[in-house]
Amino acid sequence: MTAGPAVAAASTAAPVQAPGKGVLLAGRPVPAAVLGALAIAFSAILVRLAAEAPATAAVFRCLYALPVLAVLAAVERRRLGSRTARQRRLALASGVFLAIDLVAWHYSIEAVGAGLATVLANLQVVLVALGAWLALGERPRSRVLVAVPVVLVGVVLISGVVGEGAYGEDPPLGVAFGVGTAIAYTGFILLLRQGSRGYPGPAGPLFDATVATTVAALAIGLAVGDVDLVPSWPSHAWLVALALTSQVLGWLLISTSLPRLPAALTGVLLTVQPVGSVALGVLLLAEAPSAWQVGGVAVIVGGILLATVRRREADARR
Repeated sequence: MTAGPAVAAASTAAPVQAPGKGVLLAGRPVPAAVLGALAIAFSAILVRLAAEAPATAAVFRCLYALPVLAVLAAVERRRLGSRTARQRRLALASGVFLAIDLVAWHYSIEAVGAGLATVLANLQVVLVALGAWLALGERPRSRVLVAVPVVLVGVVLISGVVGEGAYGEDPPLGVAFGVGTAIAYTGFILLLRQGSRGYPGPAGPLFDATVATTVAALAIGLAVGDVDLVPSWPSHAWLVALALTSQVLGWLLISTSLPRLPAALTGVLLTVQPVGSVALGVLLLAEAPSAWQVGGVAVIVGGILLATVRRREADARR
């Protein structure tokens, strides 16, 4: 996932309920959330290392994840029962948005680098709250509304229009794809959330979404002429690693742990992925964001914290 995930995989509007017994690290939500965020933080690095076209990477990261998710979904179904047809339709529909998200994010990585693209994708933390307000009538806290102009300032700084020496082949294009990534991921989260209501397991909905994502990403790749169905070695190895770490492990750990954590701690943990991706990009890929772009990262992370961390007094009143 992106931010994936998001991140993945991960927002304050968690798409699944808290897990029951038998879930990996179910009794230790903090280590599970940190491990999941770090697994997803590596996803942009693995995309760069695979050196495949954006649609190709999107197709295979999902395709290679399907066998593992199928087994997990089957085990989950025996334990929790089957999901309704409506739940499955919504999960499948969410996968179309995830395909758009992944392809756009991979283009953003090419244009502005792995670290900055991941930070931009995490704008979804704010957008999900706004989307839930517009589509579902779930009014966000005032802090979310205040965070919107804050993160937009960060977007402008990352785009390279301020200052000189911005990192990336085409920072403005990377920002455009990054914002598109966040918007698409917002649609994914909101649909998957609706399709997961009343069903506490994460594997079944994620399996259905990943099936649809694979097909939709393939369709996008064929439409733009940007898919190679036979990646060369070592691309296969990087894409398998991407599938198993981000698409499976990271998402399941995040989605089962965040609903069990205090809101303040959740907000802090949500910053592990974007900050981790920037650091990994610098250390492993020799990415060199400009001072203005690093400032943009700090502003966006601050906006995420502003939108997600509740004051203790507010939590106490609840």
